[in-house]
Amino acid sequence: MAQMIERIAALQDYDQYRDLHWEGSFEDYLQIVRERPTVTRNAFQRLYDMVIGAGQEEYIDNKKKIVRYGFFRDDTGSGRDAVFGLDIQLMRLVTVLRAAAEGYGPERRVILLHGPVGSSKSTIARLLKKGIEDYSRTPEGALYTFTWVNLEGTGLVSDKSEGGGAFPCPMHEEPLRLIPQEWRARAIKELELGNERHPVRVDGDLDPACRFIFKSLMERYKGDWSRVVSNHIRVRRILLSEKDRVGIGTFQPKDEKNQDSTELTGDINYRKIAEYGSDSDPRAFNFDGEFNIANRGIVEFVEVLKLDVAFLYDLLGASQEHRIKPKKFAQTDIDEVILGHTNEAEYKKLLANEFMEALRDRTIKIDVPYITRLAEETRIYAKDFSQGKVRGKHVAPHTLEMAAMWAVLTRLEDPKKHNLTLLQKLKLYDGKVLPGYTQDTVKELRKDSRREGMDGVSPRYVQDKISNALVKEEEGCLNPFMVMNELEKGLRTHSLITSDEQRKRYADLISVVKREYEDVVKNEVQRAISADEGEIAKLAANYVDNVRAHTLKEKVKNRYTGRDEEPDERLMRSIEEKIDVAESRKDDFRREIMNFIGALALEGKKFNYDTNDRLRRALELKLFEDKKDTIKFTSVVSNVVDRDTQEKIDAVKTRMIRNYGYCEICAKNVLDFVSSIFARGDVKA
Repeated sequence: MAQMIERIAALQDYDQYRDLHWEGSFEDYLQIVRERPTVTRNAFQRLYDMVIGAGQEEYIDNKKKIVRYGFFRDDTGSGRDAVFGLDIQLMRLVTVLRAAAEGYGPERRVILLHGPVGSSKSTIARLLKKGIEDYSRTPEGALYTFTWVNLEGTGLVSDKSEGGGAFPCPMHEEPLRLIPQEWRARAIKELELGNERHPVRVDGDLDPACRFIFKSLMERYKGDWSRVVSNHIRVRRILLSEKDRVGIGTFQPKDEKNQDSTELTGDINYRKIAEYGSDSDPRAFNFDGEFNIANRGIVEFVEVLKLDVAFLYDLLGASQEHRIKPKKFAQTDIDEVILGHTNEAEYKKLLANEFMEALRDRTIKIDVPYITRLAEETRIYAKDFSQGKVRGKHVAPHTLEMAAMWAVLTRLEDPKKHNLTLLQKLKLYDGKVLPGYTQDTVKELRKDSRREGMDGVSPRYVQDKISNALVKEEEGCLNPFMVMNELEKGLRTHSLITSDEQRKRYADLISVVKREYEDVVKNEVQRAISADEGEIAKLAANYVDNVRAHTLKEKVKNRYTGRDEEPDERLMRSIEEKIDVAESRKDDFRREIMNFIGALALEGKKFNYDTNDRLRRALELKLFEDKKDTIKFTSVVSNVVDRDTQEKIDAVKTRMIRNYGYCEICAKNVLDFVSSIFARGDVKA
C-alpha cells in the first residue's frame, strides 16, 4: 500500500507548490515589485493581459479587420467552453477591457452581456472566471496579499481565536496599501518600483479590519511604521479560486423574499461578538459577501437585472466609486471587474423602468447574439456530436451541418432586396461565392438587418433534438432526415415559440433544408461516380485556357500537337449548359470567371477549380454526364441489379466511404435515395 502512495506522491511537483505558496517579509515583497511591477496590476489590467497573453490573429471579413482572440478557444479546457462565431462581439468586449485597463472610464462601469437565451453569455463569463483563476497560477499572473502575524499579547486577536496570533487580510488586499496614502506615491517613486511600461499605482485604503489592526499597532509603536510592517506583516502569494471563494465571486438572484444585501457586502459574525465585545468591531464582521471575496478579481452577476432594488444600490457604488458599504462600517475600497449578463426580456424591463436610469448610465452593454455563420454554428454541435464523440453510433456526413443550417435560417431576416433567397443569404454570410454578389452585398445585408441573431432557435434546442434522435436510432447510424424529423416534431411543444405563424415559418425552413440536403448528396454521389479529382482538374484547366483565349481574342496551343487552334466553343458550352448559362449570357459568365481569377491573383491567392462554387458544380456535372451511363439508376431502385452494375455501385459506395466519411449503412441509404431522384431524371441541382 505504501508503495502505491509513494507512486502517487512522485507525481507532485514540489517546486511548483513552493512557488505557488510563497511567503516572505514586506521587504522581500518590495524586491519582487521592483523586479516584476506587474504583480501590482489592478483587476482590469490583469484580466486584459490574460486575454491578450493567450495570443490573437487577424483576418479580413467583408473588408473589415477582425481580431480573433485565442483565449476564447479555451485551449486549457480542451475546447469545452470554446466560443464560436462571435469574434466581433468578443472584440468589443476586449476593447472595453483595454480601455478599463488604461483607466479611461469603463473600469467604473458594469459590463453587461445581453442577448437571447443560449447565446454564450454564461459561457463567456465562465471562461473569464476560469481563465483568471488559471492565470493567477502562472508567473505572469502572480499576485500577493498579506497576513498580520505575532499578534499574541497585543489584544488585537482573542486568545480563543484560531490562527495562533495571525489574522489573514479578509479581502486579500494589495500589500502596498499598507503604505499610508499620504506618502505612498512618493515612496513608490523613490524606491523606483515600476517603470515606464508598467508603472506602479496603488489606489484605495485598507479594509476596516486591517485598518483597525494597523491603527492599533501604529499607536502601540508610537507611529513607527517600519516596526509595524517588519514585526507583524507576512506577505504571501494568493491563488484565485471560485471554489475557495478567493478573488472570484458569483451572485445568483433568489426569490424576492429571500434576497439580502449582506450576501454582497458581508455580515456580522455573532459568535465573535462575545470575543471582541461589540458588533461594530471589524474583527467581529465576516467580510465574505460576493463583493468582498471577489476583491482583486472578478464578480459575476447571473441574470443581473432580476436583482432587488436594494442590491442595485450596492452595485451602483461598487461600479462607479469602486466602494462598498458593509453594515456599520465606512465605505470600503474594492478592486474588481463587475460582469453581469441578462436576457432580452429583462433588459426591455430595464429600459421601461424610469427609476433605473442610474444603472443604465453605469452599464456598458455588449450584445451577444446567436451565430449567423453556418460553419461556426456547425462547430458548436461538432464539439459534442462529431465522429468519435458519440459512442457506438455513426453520424452521417452533413447531419450536423443541416441541423446548423436550419438553426441559422431561423435567425436570419428575409432579405429586402438583391433578389436573394434566405438560403442564398445564409451562404453569402458563410463566405460562399454567388454570381453577381460581392462582399459589399454582404456588408449591406448586415447593415439592413435590425435584429438578426437576436431571435430564432437557440443551439440548446438543436442539441436536445440531436440527442433525442441518437437515443431513438437503433441502426447505428444517424442521418440528417432523422434529426430534421425530430426538430420538426419538437416545434409543436417548443416553449419559446409564441405564435402559429412563427411555428409555420420554422417548419417551412425545415423543408428548405431538406431540399438543400438533396442537392448536397446528389452532388456527392455525382462526384463519387466521376471520382477522379485529377480528371476534373484537367477539365478545369482546359476550360480556363479556352475561356482566357476566347476573352482575349487569342488562340489556344494544343497540348498534344503544339499547334495554335481556335478556342473550343463546343467544350465551353457543354460545361456552361450544365448550370443553365444561356447562349446570350456566355460571354458575361466567361468574363466573370476571368475577373474572379484576376481578383484572387491580386490577393496573392491561387485559383483552383473548386474556389468558384458554380464552376466546380458545372465541371462535376459535365464529368458526371460523361460517366453516368455506366450505372443504371433504375436498376438500383428496383433492386434488380446485374453483376457488372453491382460492381460499379460497390465502387461508388467505397469511394463515398473513403472520400466523404460515410459508413456502410448511410452510404447505401444515400445511394438508394439519390438513385430514386436520378431515376426520375432529376440530375441538376
